[in-house]
Amino acid sequence: MRFHLSEEQVAIQDALRGTLDDCWQLEQQHRFADGDADFDPSSWEALMALGLGSILLPDSGMGLLDAALACEVVGEAAAPGPLIGQLLAVAAVARSNNTAAKAHLPGLEAGTIIATVALGDSPYVQCARAAQLFLAGTRDGALLLIEAGDGVTIEAVKSTDRSRPVSRVSFDSVKTHELFGAGDPMVAKIHDAALVLIAADSLGGAQKCTDMSVAYAKEREQFGQPIGRFQGLKHQLAQMALDVEPARAQVWYAAYAHDADLPDAARAAAMAKAHLCDVYVRTTRAAIAAHGGIGYTWEYGLNYWFRRAALNRAWLGSPSHHRARAAELAGW
Repeated sequence: MRFHLSEEQVAIQDALRGTLDDCWQLEQQHRFADGDADFDPSSWEALMALGLGSILLPDSGMGLLDAALACEVVGEAAAPGPLIGQLLAVAAVARSNNTAAKAHLPGLEAGTIIATVALGDSPYVQCARAAQLFLAGTRDGALLLIEAGDGVTIEAVKSTDRSRPVSRVSFDSVKTHELFGAGDPMVAKIHDAALVLIAADSLGGAQKCTDMSVAYAKEREQFGQPIGRFQGLKHQLAQMALDVEPARAQVWYAAYAHDADLPDAARAAAMAKAHLCDVYVRTTRAAIAAHGGIGYTWEYGLNYWFRRAALNRAWLGSPSHHRARAAELAGW
């Protein structure tokens, strides 16, 4: 595998950062969090205009690693929208033989049809009120595409994550397209891809909180000097960096293993989800402590990443669940 990103991959991340710098600053984040919507059309359209919806198409020339790099940048910005669900829906529908489901593919690719993820046992779904399609699983292991409308009950709830509000969703006699039946290997591939993309979002958020803490330590002064000169804070910031930077390779490897169909791909996905979500929670806690009192304030904004870390940790299984799964896959 490559140990560094290609020029094209760096350009993708740079373009995404530039777009989000233009359309998703802290002021927009505050307005969104204070409102009642679970979806922000302007930032979504800006991201989709970059062609993100086509990354996981079979003939795109890209793969899960490229999608993970995009999710990393979105995690840095704590941007709203069900990007992970959209990417997975495109990947699943494009590889399915279900003709009716494929009719949605052009809209999914363009981002004009919004899809979100309803995988796992939890009834809580991101951006459910805005979604037209739900990528869901059955208890026997099939993968479904469910159309919003009759039979889909959506109840807004007060979410921990203010950047990606969730609703309680239930399905009853809904219009459903089976993408892959129980036992189809593609079902497991899509689930593992979801774990890697959540890990990538967590990596981006953890890096952002580390960068914010280092910048604050250089600017904030106590006793006539920057607080970054104090040994205790130096050690804390160094520990944050040591937590985050090695985890980057873990995410990249898990995505690469998935793309290359390596034998340990499923285990790598489980370990990436488990470790990165723990790193994200630890880093956001350390960032708030490094900022002192201002880190606890609503206006400063660190709470967005802290809350996002909490949701990522629980989403599609806790770190302990995925470590147990990784041990089982390793034959321990």
